[in-house]
Amino acid sequence: AADWLQGPYTYALYEAYGFSPAEIAQLFVVGYGSSLVFGCFVGSFTDRYGRKRCCILYCLLYFFSCLTKHFKRYSMLLVGRVTGGIATSMLNSCFECWMVSEHLQRHKFPENLLSYMFSMMYTVMYCVAIASGLAGQAVTDAFAFRPVGGPDSIVYVGGYCGPFDLSIVCTTLGAMVISSTWEENYGSEGSGKVQAGGSVLANLRAASNLICSDGQVLALGLVVSCFEGSMYAWVFNWTPALETQTLPPPHGVIFALFMMACMCGASASTLLGRRLSPRSSLLWAFGMGFVAFAISAGAAGGGSEGHLRLILLSFLSFEFAVGVYFPSIGTLKSEIVPEQVRGTVYNLYRMPLNAVVVGLLLSNIAPATCFKLNALLMFLAALCIRSVHPNLK
Repeated sequence: AADWLQGPYTYALYEAYGFSPAEIAQLFVVGYGSSLVFGCFVGSFTDRYGRKRCCILYCLLYFFSCLTKHFKRYSMLLVGRVTGGIATSMLNSCFECWMVSEHLQRHKFPENLLSYMFSMMYTVMYCVAIASGLAGQAVTDAFAFRPVGGPDSIVYVGGYCGPFDLSIVCTTLGAMVISSTWEENYGSEGSGKVQAGGSVLANLRAASNLICSDGQVLALGLVVSCFEGSMYAWVFNWTPALETQTLPPPHGVIFALFMMACMCGASASTLLGRRLSPRSSLLWAFGMGFVAFAISAGAAGGGSEGHLRLILLSFLSFEFAVGVYFPSIGTLKSEIVPEQVRGTVYNLYRMPLNAVVVGLLLSNIAPATCFKLNALLMFLAALCIRSVHPNLK
């Protein structure tokens, strides 16, 4: 919920502070660059020192990152983007690694239940995201965006700052729940042909060797990089693509619609799980994402009401594909990536996708051009997934 609350308002908040699109792009680049630089070490650190501890550390880093959003000072916002980038690396690996380890290693639940677990997890998560979008919109509308102590103050409250304050509450509650109810697990608890050493660098070396020597692990990493790279590039561009001269778009409501589409996709993944393998589901998701980005690329820049409606519908289609993607890719990763270096490999997967996003943001290309490149990434992901056959592992 903490991540969903602030997602729709990051760009809007920077814009409200008066920063130019180029400056906003630089802030986003710092966040993704931070995740790129620290991501591989975060994964090794997670496997070595414990997933539970790193989940709590995520809450602390995200707490600080949200606090910095109250300051209309570029340097402070940059620091917040750095800590937010590190926290994002933890969010996208630590929690999933902890859950997979508890499911397979500690409780010895059947592997075929893991796919159902991922589908249910993402369905519930998207329900929370819908509520977060509506709550964020409500708190944004309820309190005026204003400086504290006079017009020359650099500290702001209300308006677009409200969702970040709700995120702070969520991270605080999350850290309390994790510390009091979770068991700790480590990457070294698995068994198999991959032997992770006792140090962070040894874990990183073992994970890198695995990716280079195992074609399926490498192909899966390319799939993750292509799809999620296009997704994060879209995150930066959906706000300006839906802007209009007459009425500011209701970011929270639009975000709730996106999350509803994701929930429908995750539910479809659950319902079709017995008929379609995760690999087949991903092929359908990539095809839908390709069509969605092709349509939005053609409609972007039109400016008319019809063009905006078409862009929104294409974005909703892509978000449906996102809902199908995450449960399916989570199942595949749990089957293919060894437990000993799971956190490290998951974060190494994120390095190319962060590089893709940083490159797209630094190039300062128009949204229409970005959507064309995203369609190309969807096509490449579809090609790579054809090389992944988990039953051969």
